Amino acid sequence: MTDINSSLQNTASDPLSAYRYEPDIKTSGSSELGQNEFMKLMIAQMENQNPLDPQDNGEFISQLAEFSSLEEMQKLTGTVEGLAVQYQSSQALQATAMVGRTVLVPATQTPLSAEGTVSGVVDLESSTGALNVSVFNGSGELVKEISLGQQFAGTVPFTWDGTNTEGELMPFDEYTIKAEANQSGTVKQLDTLISSNVNSVSIGQSGSISLNLSGMGSVPLENVREIN
Repeated sequence: MTDINSSLQNTASDPLSAYRYEPDIKTSGSSELGQNEFMKLMIAQMENQNPLDPQDNGEFISQLAEFSSLEEMQKLTGTVEGLAVQYQSSQALQATAMVGRTVLVPATQTPLSAEGTVSGVVDLESSTGALNVSVFNGSGELVKEISLGQQFAGTVPFTWDGTNTEGELMPFDEYTIKAEANQSGTVKQLDTLISSNVNSVSIGQSGSISLNLSGMGSVPLENVREIN
């Protein structure tokens, strides 16, 4: 009885409801609404609108404008994605040209190079009257201290010849480089950049590029401060 009353009420409020065609819209596996689906829905809406209360022209135009804006946004997204792929390919090509060359990267630990030396630079933010670079072995013991004296702000190069304070050649090990500067009576630890040879290049699934450095492992391309 409730269903009959409800049906009669619907018919009274909308006398054409019993004769209106209701399209059977099936939901596909995709939740995205393409251009063809949108136009079909729009035509069905126009064909089945209530003649006594037709859709406002402004509302119809607004719907078209919204769909047009969405379509343009999708095209723009595709263009941006294409440019991103091209940029990553260009970066990868440039990175492969670095194989066999040496680069400067932020680091404090490094093994002795094939030549038995370690070279790099100290990142000095302000001038100092006394700049020192200390070398420690894998056991944390001080091997050698290199005095660079008075230096102005900037990048200050240094080289360790691989020997200790007695001039003895040190064995292959993982060495720690520590730079300190006396500034206004205060000893401050500074950042160091170590030079290393590029053995190969790796490209991640996300497009990230890393350089595989001799004795230092994988380092992101963006960490490279200088190429020699």
